Amino acid sequence: MLTGRQKKVLILLSLASLPSAFTNTVFTQTVAYASDEFGVSAQGQGFAAAIVRWGVIISLPCAALADRIGRRRMIIFTIWVAPLITSLGAFSPNFAFLVATQAIGRPLGLALSIFIVVFATEEMSQDNRAMALSVLAIAAGFGAGTAVSAIPLAGISISSWRYIYLIGLAWMIVAAIITKYLPETQRFESLHERAINPTLHDDAAVHAHIVPKRLALQMTTAVLVNVFIAAASVFQIRYLKDVRGYSAGGVTLFTLVTATPASLGLLLGGRIADQSGRKKLAVVMIPLGAALLAMSFGTRGITMWVSALVGAFAFALAYPAMAVFRSELFPTAHRNIASALITTASLIGGSAGLIGCGTLINRGVSYGTVMAFLAIGPALVAVLVFVMYPETAHRRLEELNPSDELLKQK
Repeated sequence: MLTGRQKKVLILLSLASLPSAFTNTVFTQTVAYASDEFGVSAQGQGFAAAIVRWGVIISLPCAALADRIGRRRMIIFTIWVAPLITSLGAFSPNFAFLVATQAIGRPLGLALSIFIVVFATEEMSQDNRAMALSVLAIAAGFGAGTAVSAIPLAGISISSWRYIYLIGLAWMIVAAIITKYLPETQRFESLHERAINPTLHDDAAVHAHIVPKRLALQMTTAVLVNVFIAAASVFQIRYLKDVRGYSAGGVTLFTLVTATPASLGLLLGGRIADQSGRKKLAVVMIPLGAALLAMSFGTRGITMWVSALVGAFAFALAYPAMAVFRSELFPTAHRNIASALITTASLIGGSAGLIGCGTLINRGVSYGTVMAFLAIGPALVAVLVFVMYPETAHRRLEELNPSDELLKQK
């Protein structure tokens, strides 16, 4: 059961997940339509998406600040700035300007999502961390769904995709709520008190270090999964438009129908991950989800719809387990920067897949063949999780990170 404070925090973080997910989704959903106006090829789209992902390096200094000055302060900063910069895409005079604005706004939104996950991990108990992340993922789905649901606007005219970016300004209401009500995490407050207290400054928690093996392992698995996920998300719209002849409305319907049931998968995944463990769930569902999503790029009709739906559901089941690993296995003093480094490796590595995918498709290689090849990455991840990951369910963060053992929980 959640305490009163935990319920309040979870509600506020769910609200914060809305603009975070929107800023992380809007470019992916609109790049195909913007490319039509500016005359950009599939290869150019892949390169642009890679550049936007390379902007993730912006999240690194933000994460370092979150570990130094607090999670709350950086959440408030990014929740205001990310939607504002992202909305500038509506005024793009050319494709380069659009890419530039999203290469700043999207990484700030990504940093916000990192801070949200770390905040939730630190505030929840060992028996509900994965569940909390599943709730946040569902909230993020609504934020991303705002961008997806607005896609029909892109079908009004060749330039009407710009209207979708203006929606980002509405998130200022959420930013005001978060600014007023969100507290700081108790674990960071305890760490900060020890850091500024001369008699406790040499405390192990203050001088804790990231375990290199844990970081390298998670960076590797993140890259292998994201190479596939990035390509699937960026090129699905182009595939539906160019290969299957779907209209903007048809693309929206397909996305909503195949992605919406994933919400149930997230809830079930969070519950299973907390009750029965993270590893078994991830080992089975990650390769299954990749295989089915890859199949949706090589089939048509009902088979395409069902494989995309079940594949997304399988990935959703695995998401809470894999997401909570990113912050459970690192000490409080470096929890944000560790998560940001993993995310950075994931996106930069995934960008290589985007460029390669766009190049191959431009040269006539089928979408199905490309996606089947990229699905090898998630299959390798299942092996790594099975062999090398610890089981973290029902274990306190201080047990997983012994240097934090003396941090007081208020």
